[in-house]
Amino acid sequence: MRKILIPLFAMAVVISCGTAKISDGNASHPVSTKHNKAFNNAYKEINAEDLKKNLYVIAADDMEGRDTGSKGQKKAGEYMTNYYKNLGIAAPKALGSYYQKVPSEFMKKRGGRNLPDSENILAFIEGSEKPDEIVVVSAHYDHVGTKNGVVYNGADDDGSGTVAVMEIAKAFQQAKKAGKGPKRSILFLHVTGEEHGLFGSEYYSENPVFPLANTVVDLNIDMIGRDDPANRGKQYVYVIGSEMLSSQLKVINEAANKRTNNLELNYKYDDLNDPEQLYYRSDHYNFAKHNIPVAFFFDGIHEDYHKPGDDPEKIDYQLLEKRTQLIFTTAWDIANREERIVVDRK
Repeated sequence: MRKILIPLFAMAVVISCGTAKISDGNASHPVSTKHNKAFNNAYKEINAEDLKKNLYVIAADDMEGRDTGSKGQKKAGEYMTNYYKNLGIAAPKALGSYYQKVPSEFMKKRGGRNLPDSENILAFIEGSEKPDEIVVVSAHYDHVGTKNGVVYNGADDDGSGTVAVMEIAKAFQQAKKAGKGPKRSILFLHVTGEEHGLFGSEYYSENPVFPLANTVVDLNIDMIGRDDPANRGKQYVYVIGSEMLSSQLKVINEAANKRTNNLELNYKYDDLNDPEQLYYRSDHYNFAKHNIPVAFFFDGIHEDYHKPGDDPEKIDYQLLEKRTQLIFTTAWDIANREERIVVDRK
């Protein structure tokens, strides 16, 4: 997650609204999952063992901390694209590649100093009934690199989000192979340059592969593998932004939580006036500023945040599994419900 705050003038773009209730509106009629064989089989694809296997690669020392445009980041990207190829998940046809170049000049104009060219990575499952409507599941795959010869592996930030997106993609692809693919299309978006200024997601929002008007939601995952001191040992996740633009998204996510692992959904940072300003500090914000509903899933600021101790052996893989399953279930509901979720709060 980006350490430097986005200026507070951005607060004028989005206005906070009241708390949604589980029984509120059309969102109280979730897509059935209880006796849904396709959902259940896909859900079971998400497991701690596979998350761990991928994270030990993504956050290995030889990835050199995955700094934007670095050799190590490109190596991690190659692992990810090969993963999608092996699953049979294609790149977007409109892009013609898994890679969307984010030019050095674009980042430099936004304070990126002398960062080299880098790439967003996109994988895509086309919807069976509403293919032009896009559900985005995102995470940044860059970290802060190597400092004074010490590798900052970024296992939680944001290796955990990276592998969660990969695992969610695997689950949706399993359903598709069983003939029960999502009704809406799913874009699995791994963005670069987050740590330097949300550059990859900003570039995508200004150069979208799919029209932003057709983008239904962004479920953004940035640090979901550990706990913070205030929640040590708890089964929880922070959720940020889910009711800022839509009266339905928070309701859908809470219903998905009740149908799955029933984590404690912590809304401490779900406040435009919170001093940490986390709503503006990860990639979902570049969707929210275009009036696309977002939910940001987060585990908090722990003692290894942006430090060399953020290593894969410190991840709670069982909790990472549960959080990933929650996000998958939320995406499943949004992708398969009859009506697109509303944007009714601006």
